[in-house]
Amino acid sequence: MNVRPISGASVDGGVRRRRGSKGLLALMSGALVLAVTACGGGDGSASGESKGKDAAESQQSQAVLTIAPKDGATSVDTNGALKVSSSKGSLTQVVVKDAKGTEIAGAISGGTSWTPASHLAASTRYTVHAVARDSAGREAAEDSSFTTLTPKNTFVANFTPEDGSTVGVGMPFSVNFTRGITHPRDVEKAIQIKTEPAVDVEGHWFGNDRLDFRPERYWKSGTKVTVKLSLDGVEGRPGVYGKQTRTVSFTIGRDQVSVVDAKAHTMKVTQDGKVVKTIPVTTGKPGYSTWNGQMVISEKLTVTRMNGETVGYGGEYDIKDVPHAMRLTTSGTFVHGNYWGGDAFGNYNASHGCVGLRDVRGGGDSGVAAAWFFNHSLIGDVLVVKNSEDKTVTPDNGLNGWNLPWAQWKA
Repeated sequence: MNVRPISGASVDGGVRRRRGSKGLLALMSGALVLAVTACGGGDGSASGESKGKDAAESQQSQAVLTIAPKDGATSVDTNGALKVSSSKGSLTQVVVKDAKGTEIAGAISGGTSWTPASHLAASTRYTVHAVARDSAGREAAEDSSFTTLTPKNTFVANFTPEDGSTVGVGMPFSVNFTRGITHPRDVEKAIQIKTEPAVDVEGHWFGNDRLDFRPERYWKSGTKVTVKLSLDGVEGRPGVYGKQTRTVSFTIGRDQVSVVDAKAHTMKVTQDGKVVKTIPVTTGKPGYSTWNGQMVISEKLTVTRMNGETVGYGGEYDIKDVPHAMRLTTSGTFVHGNYWGGDAFGNYNASHGCVGLRDVRGGGDSGVAAAWFFNHSLIGDVLVVKNSEDKTVTPDNGLNGWNLPWAQWKA
């Protein structure tokens, strides 16, 4: 039987065409699925990045730290320039150190600002590390460094007593500055005094170049005094800066106070309040009376020259070998040995204002009164003169601030 194919088609060809149509449909459907899948994947990736960014921002502190002066600054002023502050958060830590690693004391105020407790040293590099915390407890930190100015003009302090010395109960800590001070509070703040046992010690200015410190009453025997001079970087007057950092320590020895009665012509030496020796003396004759008041021994000289011209008395005397001399005032009052006084000791006043004790020429006899008193006296011991015809010695004439009432001293 003969079978004729349908016109325009063949069995094989028809089958191929039908399979081709299905394949194209499947391909198109697959492409559509892929396209849909690709779009869906793109939306998911963008959402993940946004969530990651939000998460990172949620971990970042909102606190903002500001350090002045700016990082790397030079020639920075030693006072008032350093400050650390925080906004949108509270300061929790500020550490400022110099090049040697010494930390600078300071205080946080109101949780938002920090300032140093004192001035900074000159010509010094400082580093600053600050930390602040926002309301969510997240911390922010900042680091900076700067260098302070190098002054063109400077001053130093000359002081007494010497480091390591043992002194009498009347010894103040006295400082003389090489330049007049016009910023006294800044300078006084840079001098810290600690005592053991503790006692209130106050400073008093005599003019603009001398500052003395003392307690209200004489020191107690055995007191240890430590003075820290932190003058480096202190602006004592415009454009003039201190250049000293020094620690000085001294100890108060036994309690010796001597009382001279100008009318009785005697001196009673007391230790711990008990009279240990009574010595006949001669004081200032009429017209040259000895100062009244409390005077502190500031210098000891085994032998010295005394010339009337140096104290305004012309050529009335010039003694080249005065033995056992101890200075009581800057103006020239001494308690000293006297080998030319004859029978004046204990009987009448014959000096030009000094307190004279019997002695021998050259001071070689350790048994005479002047030698005994010299050997039993310390720098800083007190000698009180009473019943003289003269007025009370001024507080700045020697180390004699004890003649100024405590209320005036503190004022």
